[in-house]
Amino acid sequence: MNLPKGTEHFGKLKTKNRTCQNAPSLLANSEEINLKNIIVTGGSRGIGACIVKELAKQGHNVVLNYNNSEIEAIKIQEELKQEGFIIDIFKADVSKRDEVKKLIDFSIKQFEHIDVLINNAGVDNEKQIQDITDEDWNNVINTNLYSVFCTIQEILPKMISRKNGCIINISSIYGTNGGSCATVYSASKAGVDGMTKALAKELGPSNIRVNSIAPGFINTDMNKDFTQEDIKELVEKFSIKRIGKTIDIARCVKWLIEDEYTTGQVIRIDGGWNI
Repeated sequence: MNLPKGTEHFGKLKTKNRTCQNAPSLLANSEEINLKNIIVTGGSRGIGACIVKELAKQGHNVVLNYNNSEIEAIKIQEELKQEGFIIDIFKADVSKRDEVKKLIDFSIKQFEHIDVLINNAGVDNEKQIQDITDEDWNNVINTNLYSVFCTIQEILPKMISRKNGCIINISSIYGTNGGSCATVYSASKAGVDGMTKALAKELGPSNIRVNSIAPGFINTDMNKDFTQEDIKELVEKFSIKRIGKTIDIARCVKWLIEDEYTTGQVIRIDGGWNI
């Protein structure tokens, strides 16, 4: 499927929640859900993909942002359409302000305003500190930390003018615990958590809630190099004796969207790791 860059969507439907006419009966009680307009960065794989699917199936209007994983993004869009749900997809490197502006402008044009921003885009870098290059540092910090700053800064005027908004940053337990051979990644996530707390104080008077979710070991491609023996040994340290699933994170996201009073929190979803 060849779609024009930056305009990859199936077009607006003039229904309340933009679901197809054959949407499943699970939306029969959708009036009970306060439907939102939502951007999910890094939404084509792993945790982000699960978040997109769960929110779309609740009837929310969702823009899936991706950068390199166009095939995966289109696959999710097609899969959801087959199930009766419409999402928009938009290519943007959120570590670059000009592309963030285009993402925000596209989303505002689609939905007039954005209620929820979910900053999920991120990259890893596993190296001993003496092997980390300036390029490594800049890539991780720009993707994991600067992108959060940039997307929030660009979307805030609209949220502040409406005196309403919800921002959810996907962090990591490495932001508080640190990780061996993950210096840059840990630093970037610690920065996200610090920004989350600071912005919660700053934006609370405008009725904008800002929270972080700090996943533990989740079954995604980022952890694909772990052997079964590694995983077994790791799970022994968890109170709940299994590795995390992407749905565990998506459920927390859904709760934070519906909640109206939680802000400034770094919520660990880690199965009781290191308690």
